[in-house]
Amino acid sequence: MKLLVDALCDAIGQGKFKPGEVLPSVNQLSKEYNLSRDTVFKAYRELKKRGIIHSTRAKGYYVAGATHKVLLMLDIYSPFKDVLYNSFVRSLPSNFKVDLVFHFYNEHLFETVLNDAAGRYNYYVIMNFSNERLHNSLKKLDPSRLLILDLGDFEKFDYAYVCQDFGKSVYNALAEHASFFKKYKKFVLYLPNDCEHPKILIPYFRKFADNFAIRAEVITSPKRFRITKNTAFLIIQQKDLVRTVKICREKNLMIGRDIGLIAYNDTPMYEIIENGITVISTDFALMGRRAAECLKTGNRLQEIIPARMIIRGSL
Repeated sequence: MKLLVDALCDAIGQGKFKPGEVLPSVNQLSKEYNLSRDTVFKAYRELKKRGIIHSTRAKGYYVAGATHKVLLMLDIYSPFKDVLYNSFVRSLPSNFKVDLVFHFYNEHLFETVLNDAAGRYNYYVIMNFSNERLHNSLKKLDPSRLLILDLGDFEKFDYAYVCQDFGKSVYNALAEHASFFKKYKKFVLYLPNDCEHPKILIPYFRKFADNFAIRAEVITSPKRFRITKNTAFLIIQQKDLVRTVKICREKNLMIGRDIGLIAYNDTPMYEIIENGITVISTDFALMGRRAAECLKTGNRLQEIIPARMIIRGSL
């Protein structure tokens, strides 16, 4: 049954059957695919359930109004990815149906999902597996139907994309607020080796420290990470930020007075804890809206969403 459902979805998605057009009868499909009538009925019921087709006694089975199927693949769940998803979905018309999946930086899962999805969707909005190279699985998709999302520090040629900048715009955000960091004896970037965050951030962090004569250190090993007074910390992972807040409470260090704290990527929680956590963040709501606009208009959008710093009480 699944093979017949997929075949009909592909045919409808590729325009072989137009909205309102009558589909082959149960007997025709049963003969063509060498399937039982019951299997064909089940396939048509599944398509009706998905809203892809309708049926009447007089007309039989026919294609519903044009529905655009979208595969949205993100890396992992996080509060700011939730913001991106909701902004994306709410900005699309009701005839766009979005299937959301996560690849969790599992390359086998990434390849399997894309191979299975090839040809089954009208659009593919994909958060690439790596920030440094375009994954080969994406090259198998129709480029006119592909939008690369978020990660994209590589040659993107004619692909449509809405990506964030992990390097230069972070430098610019830090430079704009350099006076804050001169109040501390040291500025530490904590980016563990096993963190998937693009490492392009490191040379731009060091460039900022050199250009503004700020004593700085990049720590990549959890064993070397220490909370010290009169130090500002840029913490990439949320779990590490939570751990840092706990340690500060245990040591009676006041965040915003005894140490400075900056998180990467904003969440609603950061607005209310510890008198507000300063963040360097991409506008994920804007990213979602721009991605939706690309699909609605059919324009080949190529846009970088810059990072910006939001100053709160932790710095």
